[in-house]
Amino acid sequence: MSYSPLVPCILQLNHSFLVPPVSRMRRMSVFPQHGTALGTLGLTANEIRQEVENKTSELVSDLVNLSAGGRFQAIRSLPMSFNERKTIRNRVNSVKLSKTILRADCRQQVSRSFRRFRANLASARQHLVVWQDTLKEIGGRFGTSVLSYFLFLKWLLKFNLFSLLINFCFITIPQIVHAPNISSVTEFRGLELLTGVGYFNQTVLFYGGYNGEVIVSTPAYNMQLAYFFTIAAYLVLCGVSLIYSMSRSFQNNFVLETGPVSGGAWRLLCSWDFSVVNEKAIQYNKNNLGIQLKESLSERLQEKNKTSLSDRIKRLSLHLLAWLLSLGLALGSGAGIYFLGTDQLQTFNYDHDPNDLKAEASTLLLPVVVSLINLIVPLLYSLISKMESYSNPRAQIYISIIRNVVLKMSLLGILCFYWLNFVPNRISCWESFVGQSVYRLLIIDFIFCLLGIFFGEFLRNVIGTMCIQSLGVPEFDIARNVLDLIYAQTLAWIGIYFSPLLPVMQVFKLFIIFYLKKISLSMNCQPPKHTGRAAQIQTVFIALLFFPSFVGTLSMVAFTVWSLQPSDQCGPFQGLDTPFYAIFNWIDSIQDPPESKWVWWIFENVLRSELFYYLISLIILVITFFLWQITQGRKQLIKTLREEIVNEGKDKVFLLNKLQTIQKQRREMASYIPQDFDQTPHFNTNWMNTLPFDM
Repeated sequence: MSYSPLVPCILQLNHSFLVPPVSRMRRMSVFPQHGTALGTLGLTANEIRQEVENKTSELVSDLVNLSAGGRFQAIRSLPMSFNERKTIRNRVNSVKLSKTILRADCRQQVSRSFRRFRANLASARQHLVVWQDTLKEIGGRFGTSVLSYFLFLKWLLKFNLFSLLINFCFITIPQIVHAPNISSVTEFRGLELLTGVGYFNQTVLFYGGYNGEVIVSTPAYNMQLAYFFTIAAYLVLCGVSLIYSMSRSFQNNFVLETGPVSGGAWRLLCSWDFSVVNEKAIQYNKNNLGIQLKESLSERLQEKNKTSLSDRIKRLSLHLLAWLLSLGLALGSGAGIYFLGTDQLQTFNYDHDPNDLKAEASTLLLPVVVSLINLIVPLLYSLISKMESYSNPRAQIYISIIRNVVLKMSLLGILCFYWLNFVPNRISCWESFVGQSVYRLLIIDFIFCLLGIFFGEFLRNVIGTMCIQSLGVPEFDIARNVLDLIYAQTLAWIGIYFSPLLPVMQVFKLFIIFYLKKISLSMNCQPPKHTGRAAQIQTVFIALLFFPSFVGTLSMVAFTVWSLQPSDQCGPFQGLDTPFYAIFNWIDSIQDPPESKWVWWIFENVLRSELFYYLISLIILVITFFLWQITQGRKQLIKTLREEIVNEGKDKVFLLNKLQTIQKQRREMASYIPQDFDQTPHFNTNWMNTLPFDM
């Protein structure tokens, strides 16, 4: 009887990775290496079969001790046919099932269960993500540029949810549970939802609803420290998050316009948004891509066609006039708000009769005027930009963004100056007044946003599709909508110190705006024709949110805490020179106990030392300089690599031309040869017969 075909495979297999060192050494001592046949050793067929069976059993036992993944890879790598590997696998499975105690299987079952649990948990997390399916639908219908607006809105919602959570847990709940600060209760009439006064005057919605008492508990809870550190921690975390997001977005997504992505080849081959699946949206994207290609070609033609000196002077004069008009509108709007606010402050009585609805409704005049300015002046800016007739649509978009940012930030700057310089001297609980003013601005801005969705998008769509069809379907203005979000978020940050629960209104507002904008976008709007790359747009949004929005808000809150005297009749810091004196009082109280003396030493010798901040600033400048040098080096490297790519292309062109020349010469030489002949020498075996007879 001949032995099985497994014999040569088993004998020649060097599976040292499967077995322990002892078995490996035993196997090496029995069999010679390099696949030497057993027949040359003088073994009989039975002995060979017995030895092969022993080796197969050892192989099966070694495979049984491996993990499931290792066993699968080992069987798969065996130098055998499929049927032979299948036989080995069946024997391994039978051995595994025959064992009474299967500890390895138990571990594998537990591991498999944990893997399934993690997969199910990850899937559940994906389903729990807010608006995930909705955002995919928006991206599929309108592209990533429009999607960037909704992602930005969702990002702002996370900020406000975090602010609401920490303020409510560390400030509001202790105040409500342990020390409610309510001296009188006013009947709720409904107008307070718009004005914020009346019933809300002494509630925890505003600064005046909190006091600075130390709540008796174990340990004691100081409301002054809780109020100060909660607001400070939130602003610090917001700043760190903004800086991190801005740097990551710039690093990963922002592409310099001087790079290769500004050419027509990139637009034609690489700019298609593959997330779009809706047929109507695909047609919109085709039309927009055609428009962008035409604009890119026209820009190149304009660069080649040098304009005359008179035309350039005319264009510069037109741009200068447009900027003067834009800045004049912004300054005039700011001056009007300033005079309106001071005049209203002189006639307004903070302690008016709660039943006087006329006096309460008059407080809505200033926020209505501010919202009207934010609505009308950007339309005038659009007319001015049409008068300029920019050749580059991207430049027109960014200039429009800059002008609108200047307008909105100038209005907020005038309001902050008015609140911090005039209000504290004329109103007893001026912090609550500022909080109520910010509340009114936020509510009226929300109402105007709803009106803009109805009149600016719905009626415009009806008119463009039914009455005046030449107008067409309105475009979704990404820049204007994002600037509205930045303006509202700036108001929420300004009011966080004066109204700790103001994020409630901002969260409510963002939720409603998200769904209304989604519905209006689906029914009334089309994607914008002129837009930059979505990565660039998102980076610009985050940069504008950081500066001037967050930096300006941080400056105002810091000035309020360090320089202004708090109200004597309301709030947690009443009786102090400045709110920051609460920290001084706390440091003085922990100076005597030995276990907390190190905190006092750090505060006195580090935090209050100018040298510490000088060193921190110096370290930041040095790190910034090194990062700038690294960036410049990478830019130079990129430039060098691009030059090498160009040179490589020239070398390839040269070699191809040389190859074509050589091939052409060979074809010409071949055309002159009449026929092929063999030049190989041959030996004639009958050479004797070729000799002459007379030799």
